[in-house]
Amino acid sequence: MSNHNETTTFAQQLRSDPRLSQAKQLILDAVADYQQHIVNVRPARPELELAYQQMLDAFGEIRGGSLYFPYLASGLGNGPFVELADGSVKLDMITGIGVHGYGHSHPLLVEAGIDAALSDTVMQGNLQQGAESFELVKLLTATANESGAHLNHCFLSTSGAMANENSLKMAFQKNQPANRVVAFSHCFAGRTLALSQVTDKPGNRVGLPDTIAVDYIPFYRADDPAGSTESAVNHLKWQIKRHPGKIAALWMELVLGEGGYYLGSPEFFQALSSVARENQIAVIADEVQTFGRTSRLFAFQHFELDQHVDLVTIGKISQVCATLYTDDYKPKPGLISQTFTGSSWAIIAANAIIRGLIDQGHFGKEGRNMQLHAYFQAGLQRISERLPQAVAGPYGIGGMVAFTPFKGELEKAKEMVNRMYHAGLMSFIAGSDPVRIRFLMPLGSVEERHIDLACQIIEQIAEEMNAEA
Repeated sequence: MSNHNETTTFAQQLRSDPRLSQAKQLILDAVADYQQHIVNVRPARPELELAYQQMLDAFGEIRGGSLYFPYLASGLGNGPFVELADGSVKLDMITGIGVHGYGHSHPLLVEAGIDAALSDTVMQGNLQQGAESFELVKLLTATANESGAHLNHCFLSTSGAMANENSLKMAFQKNQPANRVVAFSHCFAGRTLALSQVTDKPGNRVGLPDTIAVDYIPFYRADDPAGSTESAVNHLKWQIKRHPGKIAALWMELVLGEGGYYLGSPEFFQALSSVARENQIAVIADEVQTFGRTSRLFAFQHFELDQHVDLVTIGKISQVCATLYTDDYKPKPGLISQTFTGSSWAIIAANAIIRGLIDQGHFGKEGRNMQLHAYFQAGLQRISERLPQAVAGPYGIGGMVAFTPFKGELEKAKEMVNRMYHAGLMSFIAGSDPVRIRFLMPLGSVEERHIDLACQIIEQIAEEMNAEA
């Protein structure tokens, strides 16, 4: 029986109860015992294949379409490795398109899950938040402002799309009656009614009504830094002149994620941001995919935009998503709210993941993120030199890595992704003309030996397909 302590809550006393420490350790030990069997890729167990296929078929029927990969996890993994319900093991280098930043069954997140299970509610939201939400918004604003930004406010949300929607609403409200957005060609912002308009992918808008007006400007070209910067600035100025007083926001995806892992430069983004600021246009940095993956926690810091950004959105690796914003963009009551801003596990995990990446030295020009990228890049470069017609590149930054397969032909890229999956390596496509194959490494658990295995599988499949061509 616990004793009452005037200086602590009963919840704090519960969390420090030695019985919980013992229980946690027992759980972690049990997980570790079974993880010993998940240390390499492995094909399915024949005795499980039929039931597994029946599950996949039934799932596809219920959801109205088959899954992209025939993937149903068993519930156990070991860092970059994940066991599926058919007994196979995959090397997960796409991590749910960047969501699983510590891979599978990582002790850090197992502990976060146990702590969340002790919370009084599963979900937290507009009316009822826990102390861990306060800790998270403090952490996010403190790290966002450490290089001179003024993002003093942070609103949590359940998805990257919702974080992006909130940023748009704040920009429109502050800059009314301006009602237009300028974004980059080939950008991706999300799939809601509004964000489907911002996303430069017409196929995502088929059958949808027009909601907001969006104009596009060209993105940075690494083969012509000065020329592409001048062109983008001139296009932005032309849009401002064409729609005087009507542009509310400049939407900047700092690395074109779905677009193919194209990078901008500090000078490119700064030049555009300066024009936007001169014309009272909100500068929004969409970091739903880049957050935690460059040389800094925030990609806007990597690109030296601390003095330029008005609103920043994050997601994926952070588990719970968020919109950060300056004093000028504080919303009026009623504009942004959510019954759920995230699950207790997501919020507790977000704190653990962000602190873990910082404490483990992932950031800085020589930080772990950039080291992992260089190592993966070198492996892909060796394959490219041996099989140039099959692998070109590589591209990306930090935890985002990509290459162009077979001159970027869509069907070839899809085939290669599928064949690598069945060989044990998970990846995904991005971009168009050319299509690229991309990886979003589980930064908190991946090691050089895992990258070596990934490159081994890539080379094997590239060689097979090249021989068949």
